[in-house]
Amino acid sequence: MKNSFSNIIDSEKPVLVDFFAEWCGPCKTLAPILKQVKDELGDSIKVIKIDVDKNQPLAAKYQVRGVPTMILFKEGEQLWRQSGVLQKNEIINIIKSHH
Repeated sequence: MKNSFSNIIDSEKPVLVDFFAEWCGPCKTLAPILKQVKDELGDSIKVIKIDVDKNQPLAAKYQVRGVPTMILFKEGEQLWRQSGVLQKNEIINIIKSHH
């Protein structure tokens, strides 16, 4: 998992990683918002979801202590992170500010 994750976040495109858990209510709120973000930004961004219960070493590596946690990467570098739910326009503005 680690190698493929590293390959994904090394992208020249921004990669928004959503660390979530199946049992997390706010994660369920965030999921359709992230779909709208992806729909609006299209191929200019990758959005991936990581289940912290199934990928505990990865969550630990990025010090994810609460879900949902979003981390924005570009070329392997962490540009931004936020725990909790944000609205679509807030997320889009953050991504565009790092594009």
